[in-house]
Amino acid sequence: MNNKIPFYKMSGSGNDFIMIDNRQGVVADEVLEHLIVGACRRRISAGADGLILIEESNRADFRWRFYNADGSRAEMCGNGARCAARFANLLGIAATNLSFETDVGRISAEIIGERVKIGMTEPGGLELDQRLNLGDTTVDYDYINTGVPHVVIASDELEEVDVFHTGRLIRNHESFAPAGTNVNFVQQLDFQSIAVRTYERGVENETLACGTGCVAASLVTGLKQGWQSPVDVRTRSGGILRIYFNRRKEIFSDVYLEGDARIIYDGFLWEEAWESQNT
Repeated sequence: MNNKIPFYKMSGSGNDFIMIDNRQGVVADEVLEHLIVGACRRRISAGADGLILIEESNRADFRWRFYNADGSRAEMCGNGARCAARFANLLGIAATNLSFETDVGRISAEIIGERVKIGMTEPGGLELDQRLNLGDTTVDYDYINTGVPHVVIASDELEEVDVFHTGRLIRNHESFAPAGTNVNFVQQLDFQSIAVRTYERGVENETLACGTGCVAASLVTGLKQGWQSPVDVRTRSGGILRIYFNRRKEIFSDVYLEGDARIIYDGFLWEEAWESQNT
């Protein structure tokens, strides 16, 4: 591994990522976790919600490896997927219509300027109208897996929700052990329009947007309200994601997520960016 690693910083509706073209193996696996945790630290390094490696594939335009800021590998990330698609297109790896390999299968994408529309994996594991005991209180929730697990909780006062405290309790609840779950708090804004705040596992905090979480919230809310596609979602960053889907009763198919995938800057990660600040 070279001492300096070229990278791009990208943002999908406020969910930010360090993007690295790893087709030539510039990042060695033995230092990868150390690099991820160090480089994703806020204020004292590049800072990001996650890190994405773009690598060679024999079955698609490329394959990715996606990691949360704590070094854990995630199966899927909707905002990260949009950034990966645009990043690959900018580097000449793929055209504006492309596909790439993830841990949950092949993902298709269409690039439209600074926006990207991606095909999501088929949702599964739907559980409606569940109740969870949090010790001194209970919460009513719905559950669905949109590539990663998501709890969805309806709220009439979204700004008043303690996303960090409540989200962390649910994320670590024994009902979702050992993998844990992401937690989404959802408020209906208008017809086929919602706002979402998400506690993301791996980041272990509220993020400005979560693509798979917005998909989960849209599908569950759409089902309960009898909405048809599409559903618009206002994220914590203020950005709008649009979710498309087909629904037959409680079965979803042809699910797509559309939103921005912006370049923030590019540069080089020096070794100082990921080594311990105490060394």
